[in-house]
Amino acid sequence: MLRTALIALVLAAGCATAPAQADETATVTVQLTGLQPQGSVMMQVFNSAEGYGSGDQLTARQIPITAASASVSFENVPPGQYAIRLFHDVNGNGQLDTNPFGIPTEPFAFSNNARGRFGPASWEDAVFTVTAGANVHQITIPGSN
Repeated sequence: MLRTALIALVLAAGCATAPAQADETATVTVQLTGLQPQGSVMMQVFNSAEGYGSGDQLTARQIPITAASASVSFENVPPGQYAIRLFHDVNGNGQLDTNPFGIPTEPFAFSNNARGRFGPASWEDAVFTVTAGANVHQITIPGSN
């Protein structure tokens, strides 16, 4: 009995004094396909449904496009849930062009290749999980080429 108590005490002491693991981060590489080799992709990254709905992005990137595919990497990303929305600014004017009815005339896409129904894709459809380490997320831009 005394021996079991001593072993338990040593194990408990070892757990209490063990160094806490540092929070691990992730690298996220977003691979884009289906592009016209011109203009730029304007990308927004969100880390909450509220931000996604209000346009309050975590970060944004402008990616020059010179080929049918492109990639962008984000480093030191905390693991969690994220969503991406983007458009291919084919003519390089810095904005998503629309027709008189407000329908985009330039290609656009969302993470998970989610599709919107009479508007942008929902957070629930676009959200993906980032885990510690290397992550790759592929997005095909429909109608871009």
